[in-house]
Amino acid sequence: MVKETKYYDTLGVKPSASTEELKKAYRKLALKYHPDKNPNEGEKFKQISQAYEVLSDPKKRELYDQGGEQAIKEGGMSGGSGFSSPMDIFDMFFGGGGRAQRERKGKNVVHQLTVSLEEMYNGATRKLALQKNVVCNKCDGRGGKEGAVKPCGVCRGTGMQVRIQQLGPGMVQQIQSVCHECQGSGEQIDPRDRCRQCQGRKVVREKKILEVHIDKGMKDGQKIQFAGEGDQEPGLEPGDVITVLEQKEHPVFHRQGQDLIMEMEIELVEALCGFQRLISTLDDRVIVITSHPGGRIDRVRSRFN
Repeated sequence: MVKETKYYDTLGVKPSASTEELKKAYRKLALKYHPDKNPNEGEKFKQISQAYEVLSDPKKRELYDQGGEQAIKEGGMSGGSGFSSPMDIFDMFFGGGGRAQRERKGKNVVHQLTVSLEEMYNGATRKLALQKNVVCNKCDGRGGKEGAVKPCGVCRGTGMQVRIQQLGPGMVQQIQSVCHECQGSGEQIDPRDRCRQCQGRKVVREKKILEVHIDKGMKDGQKIQFAGEGDQEPGLEPGDVITVLEQKEHPVFHRQGQDLIMEMEIELVEALCGFQRLISTLDDRVIVITSHPGGRIDRVRSRFN
């Protein structure tokens, strides 16, 4: 018995969930509520990441099961995994490399691709259409004429504004917000000097078609990485596009490791007297299932190669 189930409820899993079930639940929710897709769901994304950080660590999970969230707070969240933010957890899970890499490299773009069991069994090629930022070739990513870009006069190039609010006698509050003048860029360009192609944004949107090669035997949750195909930013190495495979449920077969499993309902008379049935496999072969009187069935194996 667990003391509380808040973290399990956040991920939508049972307290008895396996490591793989936790990973699958986090993957779906993190992609759904990522700030890039849902800017207004930052708190939800934070809760999902916190729940996964605890439950994915065996020691923290045991501590949480015994004493709940209070036990985690008393035990300290910083020990063990070393994660310091929801984005660090996301990057470590999807192969982004963490904060240090993000400072030198543009952010990665993660896409979820739903594939059938047949595609994983036989292999397939799918096309992925996406929109990406590309450095403007007309102004070479400057945003305007050479020398036209100047530090913002309002925030002095920091991209942030700091406001002091009086709360009471001898009590003040410091509020930091994105600069409304430069929208957080820390730069200003005279409208007359802005690049006509990118309108001073330094990048333009471009459509890109990627071919996703699904090899035989790939698994649910497996990642396919396209290096350097992410959004471009001036002065940064482009990020990667990471495609995460999500397997659709099959009406007949389900996968167990490298084996395909099929459940079949039979009549009592068939169990006693035996039967034969034809089964169509995922690679369009037809195999014969034979049951002998008394219930012994000739074993037929179909495996992912």
